[in-house]
Amino acid sequence: MIKSYNKLLEGNRKWAAEQLEKDANYFEKLSQVQTPEYLWIGCSDSRVPCEVITGATPGEIFVHRNIANMVIHTDLNLLSVLEYAVKFLKVKHIILCGHYGCGGIKSSMDNIAYGYVDNWLRNIKEIYVKNIDELEALPTKEERVNRLVEINVVEQVKNLCKTKVVQIALEQKTLKVHGWVYGMKEGLIHEMIHAEKTIDTVHPIFKYEIE
Repeated sequence: MIKSYNKLLEGNRKWAAEQLEKDANYFEKLSQVQTPEYLWIGCSDSRVPCEVITGATPGEIFVHRNIANMVIHTDLNLLSVLEYAVKFLKVKHIILCGHYGCGGIKSSMDNIAYGYVDNWLRNIKEIYVKNIDELEALPTKEERVNRLVEINVVEQVKNLCKTKVVQIALEQKTLKVHGWVYGMKEGLIHEMIHAEKTIDTVHPIFKYEIE
């Protein structure tokens, strides 16, 4: 256990030394200010690190992760990150990224009680019920899981479009919102949806008056 723990510290020292070898001022410049162009809302799954799968470097992506990449209107953590990223960091893109084979999606499709996370997964169960005919027409569980992964990404992009901070930025054309799904079996990202098309599908009751 200690050996695996120390591996992380040793890895950090090696990485830091490599960066300084490339650029002696790397950390000094990095510590000055962050100006990320992207807000990443992704799954907590350890196999989907956004900087690694996109080839990004520290400082490029502002990150929020939770189980199954959810945008829930009562989640103050997510809403705080969202507002800070859009209003203060002025990110140009929000990327909502799910991944095929998502454990949160799989767990939402069974009847096992896991604990506190059940309250979180209920949001995905609601999406399942909403799309039950399409999902249960698929022949295998893997296909149902992966299709629900895709549908969930679309629904979460819609939830982003129901927030005032995103609506204002879209109206001002200072922000683009994208829905992606990452495939772990081939390592590739698949574009699913863009907010420019999604905002028109949001019911008017969710659209705020913008001064």
